[in-house]
Amino acid sequence: MLAAAAFWRKARPDVRERLGHTEPVRIVRIRVACASDLPALRDLFRRSSLSNEGDRDLLLARPEVLELADAGVIEGRTRVAVQADDEICGFITTRLLDACVLEIEDLFVDPDWMRTGVASRLVETVLATASGDGVRRIEVTANPHAAAFYRHVGFVRGDDSETRLGGAPRMYLTLYGGEADQSDTGFDRR
Repeated sequence: MLAAAAFWRKARPDVRERLGHTEPVRIVRIRVACASDLPALRDLFRRSSLSNEGDRDLLLARPEVLELADAGVIEGRTRVAVQADDEICGFITTRLLDACVLEIEDLFVDPDWMRTGVASRLVETVLATASGDGVRRIEVTANPHAAAFYRHVGFVRGDDSETRLGGAPRMYLTLYGGEADQSDTGFDRR
């Protein structure tokens, strides 16, 4: 289960120093993305995607996968995490698979803000909204490098899924009465 949403997260010392932060990083707000955010989101998406050395060569060989589609923003399905100066430091895009199942399509954090709680805060926001909207389950096809993060925030591994870039674990989190619960066995747990 996820802990209560926390506004203050401690940044790694090297990130704090590089960004001039001497206090814990504070996400001022999560807001709905707008069309004017698209250039910043595309840049963040590309930099975040290429920040993992294990994926870089494969992604550079398939440049079409480094292009962020604008549908999630245009349709109001993308939320952004912003700092006090309105700088975007992460985003999450979701879509309904059916009335009770929500899928996380994208979850990306600026490389300078990784491991500071931004991704957790974005997921917490989605969980709070989803449970209030009657969603019973949240699913994601996780990049294999991100599977540990999703386990950390309460997701359970299901079956593997095939993507344009190869196999990836399908993960889920079941919501009951607004709380996350991994006891549902809708997927083969590993």
